Amino acid sequence: MASSVICNDRTTVMGILNITPDSFSDGGQFNTLETAIEQAHALVSSGVDILDVGGQSTRPGSLQISLEEELDRVVPVIQALRATGLTVPISVDTTRAAVAQAALNAGATWLNDISGGTYEPEILTIAAHYQAPIILMHIRGTPATMQTLTDYQDVVAEVKAFLKTQAQRAEAAGVAPEHIILDPGIGFAKTFDHNLQLLHHLADLKTLGYPLLVGPSRKSFIGQILNEPIPAQRVWGTAAACCKAIAEGADILRIHDREMVQVCRVADALWRSHESPESP
Repeated sequence: MASSVICNDRTTVMGILNITPDSFSDGGQFNTLETAIEQAHALVSSGVDILDVGGQSTRPGSLQISLEEELDRVVPVIQALRATGLTVPISVDTTRAAVAQAALNAGATWLNDISGGTYEPEILTIAAHYQAPIILMHIRGTPATMQTLTDYQDVVAEVKAFLKTQAQRAEAAGVAPEHIILDPGIGFAKTFDHNLQLLHHLADLKTLGYPLLVGPSRKSFIGQILNEPIPAQRVWGTAAACCKAIAEGADILRIHDREMVQVCRVADALWRSHESPESP
């Protein structure tokens, strides 16, 4: 299925902008208007294609903040980014229908729902009404409980079945098929081995016919491999995971670090194209 919302000739890079004090990797770094705008422009200048703005931490064990607090974090940043002249697509990372609608009214153009449309199914109707691309991710439970819910018989098959069901529900709600993106949820209700299995079998998930987003950036499985407890020190481990994802067919990579733009471009030349890039 061709998509009108991704770069079909190369990997689309989504830059993470967490407006939170407690995200697992960069909590507190960009939770003021000034620092958020600065980071957004730095990401865009480095070549990211989409900004993903989130006001609710989804790290393991995190608790949900109030609706009012999430709105207060997200909406002013989106409005400010548009006021500074940024024209790249902006995604809002939320599971709440009210936040999704407010963000779209403020200038966002994509929705990114870690619950895959299960927490508040009306978010699918909002995506359809605004004709907004929506990312549907696999998770079990909530961020507070997900790491206790990792008992799979076949993680790839079960993730695939969930994503298929939620894509069908999105289409039934009126979302255009070309506006649906699927995400296997690396690190969400997954063990170390589950994460590796999913990365090895992305091609199986691609058979569902929708673009695939993968978010390995700074995740704990990389820390386990490297014996690196500090997420921000997992940049080059993230680079290796990004290369694997591209080699296995990922269409979009969600990343923290600007260096990953270069990683993706070279990986694209190696795995997505058999033609040499033109000389400058």
